Amino acid sequence: MKPIKPTSNVDGRVNIPGSKSVTHRALIAAALAEGESILKDCLICEDTLFTLKALEDLGILISVKNPNIIVSGKGGRFLPIPKKREIYMGNSGTSYRLFLTTAALAQGEILLSGSPRMQERPIGSLVKALNQLGVDVSCIAQNDLPPVLIQAKGLPGGSVEIEGTQSSQYVSSLLLSGPYAKKDVEIRITGGLVSQPYIDITLDVMKTFGVSVVRDGYTYFKVPSGQRYQACRFQTDGDVSSASYFWATAAVTGGTMITKNIHPHTTRQGDLGLLDILERMGCYVEQRPDRVLVQGGVLSGIDVDMSAMPDMVPTLAAIAPFANGKTVIRNVAHLRYKESDRLRAITSEWRKLGSRIEEMDDGIIIPGGDRLTGTTVDPHNDHRLAMSLAVIGLRVQGISVKNETCVNKSFPQFWELWDQL
Repeated sequence: MKPIKPTSNVDGRVNIPGSKSVTHRALIAAALAEGESILKDCLICEDTLFTLKALEDLGILISVKNPNIIVSGKGGRFLPIPKKREIYMGNSGTSYRLFLTTAALAQGEILLSGSPRMQERPIGSLVKALNQLGVDVSCIAQNDLPPVLIQAKGLPGGSVEIEGTQSSQYVSSLLLSGPYAKKDVEIRITGGLVSQPYIDITLDVMKTFGVSVVRDGYTYFKVPSGQRYQACRFQTDGDVSSASYFWATAAVTGGTMITKNIHPHTTRQGDLGLLDILERMGCYVEQRPDRVLVQGGVLSGIDVDMSAMPDMVPTLAAIAPFANGKTVIRNVAHLRYKESDRLRAITSEWRKLGSRIEEMDDGIIIPGGDRLTGTTVDPHNDHRLAMSLAVIGLRVQGISVKNETCVNKSFPQFWELWDQL
């Protein structure tokens, strides 16, 4: 149980650790490269360790010297798997999805399993896409959910259509391992693509490791076969998602926060778009080459499509109760398949505090100005809810967050940095 102490006019500086999204992708690219790569300033957390350990299960040598990781890649060649091997991914959806196509490059039988919540998170679209590319892979319960069984013997390649409204990680998975297919991999997106900036992160990591992709916006991608990742020294960007909770502290208290190790002029992380939202709501924002300053102001509610940055929905939901007027968050139905059903979980916990929040099929509506009262809140084992509830606790006396260690999923240092405020 973590009690949150109310504070006014926060004035602080925080050094933000490396990006979780970038670390996952860099680990896979380095494992597929030939030779030793040094990944600098990575994020070492529960989620990235699942990706790391899965790659080790395929015979990749990896050394962690926090915050750096040294990966000895094998050029896309993995040790043969003589008997069925289970690889457990916990509740790391990013690890599960990105690694699934990588596992297809191996030789042997692999069962990719996860936590009970993971077994409720869809994977069928990616499984069907891999089937189209010639991979023998199936959901063992035939319900489009994990666990997934792979009879791995390489990635034949070819053309595939994949529906993009559930997760961009399916596309990133195919892109990352695509260079090692026997034929070119062509991906056509149907139905639009959510979380588009994460595709840019994937392509940026691939480019840094020496692989190019032909694309037509977010509707078509072609990965020419025969390309190979080149081992390199890779610099990991600071995690914008993690920085958002500290920007939110400035917004709700009227104070000033500087988040260092954020590079707003060069990062491909779409969650940086929260800064534009904060400015529209009444905050002052200053973006410098290696840091961001946010100063709180008089907040106004906002109506916003958050489909490109769904992970910022809990952060914005923590700010919205303290704005004048209502905040409407739209087009984020895919949040129902995260670590929790985030739309339902946010609605449940905010109501405990006295908010008249409304849940929609694809979003939420939060009135500003409700009189909130403290209580014990449950983050539903969701790291982003725990950190967002901490933000509300800066303005509401008596909030305590249960299961506070769930932040270890993405930000193990969060409470230490928070208490330093």
